[in-house]
Amino acid sequence: MDPLLIAFDSTQQALRAEMLLEYAEVEIDIRPTPKEITAGCALSIEFPHDELDEVRRIIKEEHVEIRGLFKRTGESYEQLD
Repeated sequence: MDPLLIAFDSTQQALRAEMLLEYAEVEIDIRPTPKEITAGCALSIEFPHDELDEVRRIIKEEHVEIRGLFKRTGESYEQLD
């Protein structure tokens, strides 16, 4: 299964999320935000699908501001609820 992606509106929030997720030992990769996703920040975080619940918990509890969570669908990305 393809990894999921978090897109951000600010680099500050992307770096904060990176620190929080690494601290929680979630396996992540920093990558450029795909051109199919309109976001204010050029950095996105990729993570395994099976970590979705933990990622959502951290984002909510730590009030991380994100553009959205996305999954790859063919050649584009679909935003998750």
